[in-house]
Amino acid sequence: MRLQNLGYAVTSFRAQGLTTDTAHVLVDSTMTSETFYVAMTRGRDANTAYVAVDKPDASHVGPHPGDNDEATGRSVLCGVLQHVGAELSAHETMAAEQESWGTIAQLAAEYETIAAAAQRDRWASMVRASGLSLEQAEDVIDSDAFGPLTAELRRAEANNHNVEALLPRLVRARGLGDADDIAAVLRHRVAAASARAAGSSRGRSVPKLIAGLIPEAIGGMSDEMRQALAERRELIEARADAVLDAAIAESAPWVAALGAEPADPQRATAWRRAASVVAAYRDRYQVTSAAVLGSSPNSTAQKIDHARAEAVLRVIRNASVPRAQERRRERTRETRGLYS
Repeated sequence: MRLQNLGYAVTSFRAQGLTTDTAHVLVDSTMTSETFYVAMTRGRDANTAYVAVDKPDASHVGPHPGDNDEATGRSVLCGVLQHVGAELSAHETMAAEQESWGTIAQLAAEYETIAAAAQRDRWASMVRASGLSLEQAEDVIDSDAFGPLTAELRRAEANNHNVEALLPRLVRARGLGDADDIAAVLRHRVAAASARAAGSSRGRSVPKLIAGLIPEAIGGMSDEMRQALAERRELIEARADAVLDAAIAESAPWVAALGAEPADPQRATAWRRAASVVAAYRDRYQVTSAAVLGSSPNSTAQKIDHARAEAVLRVIRNASVPRAQERRRERTRETRGLYS
């Protein structure tokens, strides 16, 4: 942080209690909400934040598991505002840990990690049989992008695509000789080709998604892995229902924005199924605002889930239309009765 009238660069901790004309704050992902508040309230006339989103050169230091390749100024600031640095009591710490480990964000991460391990050999065999040369296939399997590629293949399969036929077709589509990372190229091709569920608009099958968001892992795997995935699936769906029930009980603004649950049992079932997807989205991406889906998504994965949540919002609105029409018809009948 730099205090302009003194020309000094100080930390946010040392700046507490100081006042200056203008303050210029350097923000990165490690900053807490408390220090950000202190830093952004030192200037009388102006307080300006500069968000660091640059990353080390991977060719020198290599990628790290915690790196976010899609970080933006908005996403870093959102993370800072949610990063509480104040010390918690023992009870608060236990409650916070229990809550974080039970969220859909955590459960979905566990599910996807288990799914990747459970089917790694299957995806590796599919890559080797896709039409790539032996050297190219091994490069794909050894690439850092192999994990994201297999995640896209799982998403495509959940969208009812025949991935064993899809991958060779995408390999043949265009040359790969000049590709720096074939796995990354194939990942983008799979994502583009399988964005929609397979089949015609009329005969298209429903995607196999957990809580309406997370592609289900299907195909061969060990019984132990299948059981572990089934357990996570149950926990994810139970969590989505619990988040929705809590929001309804608290009359949360985002639930009110969905409209009242229809009285008709069939439409009520559709409403609740769709509303639980919205609840799952909010829990997965830690949306706390009154807006139903929060701010615009930043990462590619969140954009996909955001589109799915927007689709179910249309279902909710359609479910409420017949009820509104019925109320209008009832009012019309009542009005006619007054003058008959």
